[in-house]
Amino acid sequence: MLKLGCAIRVWTYNPKCLSRRLKAPVVSDAPDARRDLALASTFRNTVRRHFLSNREVYAMTIRPLVIFSNCCALALLLSLPAAAQSDGISMPLLTPDGQPDLSGVWDFRTVTPVERPEEFADQEFLSEEEVAAYAAEQVRAKNADLNREEKKGVTTERGQVNGTRESSDLALAYNDFWWDRGTVVVETRRTSLVVDPSNGRIPPLTEAASMRAAERTRINRRLSEGPEDRPLGERCITGFNSGPPMLPAAYNMNVQIFQSADYVVLLNEMVHNARIIPLDGSDHGTVPMWTGVSRGRWEENTLVVETKNFLRETSFRNSSKNLHVIERFERLNEGTLLYTFIVTDPTTWVRPWAVELPMRQSKLPLFEYACHEGNYGMDGTLSGARALEKQSGE
Repeated sequence: MLKLGCAIRVWTYNPKCLSRRLKAPVVSDAPDARRDLALASTFRNTVRRHFLSNREVYAMTIRPLVIFSNCCALALLLSLPAAAQSDGISMPLLTPDGQPDLSGVWDFRTVTPVERPEEFADQEFLSEEEVAAYAAEQVRAKNADLNREEKKGVTTERGQVNGTRESSDLALAYNDFWWDRGTVVVETRRTSLVVDPSNGRIPPLTEAASMRAAERTRINRRLSEGPEDRPLGERCITGFNSGPPMLPAAYNMNVQIFQSADYVVLLNEMVHNARIIPLDGSDHGTVPMWTGVSRGRWEENTLVVETKNFLRETSFRNSSKNLHVIERFERLNEGTLLYTFIVTDPTTWVRPWAVELPMRQSKLPLFEYACHEGNYGMDGTLSGARALEKQSGE
């Protein structure tokens, strides 16, 4: 830094800098060394007196040229990213090891539905005029505080949970303050997050998946015989939006990404799910896990994460242990991370399907999500079931 600063000051004829550069170290007491030092000192003092006596002249003639040349150089440097962008060339943010920088906290809240509503039929995108009105209507429709008294008299589609009637009011659980579904549509203005199939709808279930879903519903409705009767999210094993793959749901719709040269970590604070993903090309192994086994690789500026080897049922839409997920993460600019995924499970859906979900960078940290705070909710669920059994036997 000293050398660079001194070089600039030489061009502006700063005597202090020149005198510093002309100082020679004493390396010997030999006559030749003392003579060279004396000559350097004499030259330094002569130059210094010359510059001091003519400082105003040099300031008026040389400095404007230097300033002009520096400004030209700065303008050239600043124009490089703009020129690259105008030519369609991406200038990705990079980590110290040269990979695209995906790190940070990313927010994937949105009122855009996963599946395209029937009202939009074949309409793939909202117009600019439709965006604000649609977002406002979605926020109003999902306000949990509206018509709570009326909702107490409305039974949900599944009818009962743990042997008890479930009203629409009870299913909402919290008031609207605690829900955090978002207030805007995705930046692309799509009418659904599903992009394949082209109709924006999740493909039909296979016959086996339909039977599996019906059995899960039957078990959830009856008086719970044990913890295994309750869904994975209710048991605090997996979160309801952390995946893999990730999809907006209810609240806590954030993912924090950490990177090193050899690993990427995806942290969702829905039940503290941290996926530690090796980038070394290793295989998925043979040990199944609740959230599957993930392995990653770079394809140019995109992180590709492949996950398989799920333990059994997953928290993702009644899928099975055969779920196979390919996720892609691409940083489009400083504030946008494009997240896409393709899911394949031949025992659940009749064909693969894909989602596109732009995420926004958040300046806020993640906060702990204490699921059931030690899981005492499960004790209440099972104790309630036993009490109802006793009551029905009296």
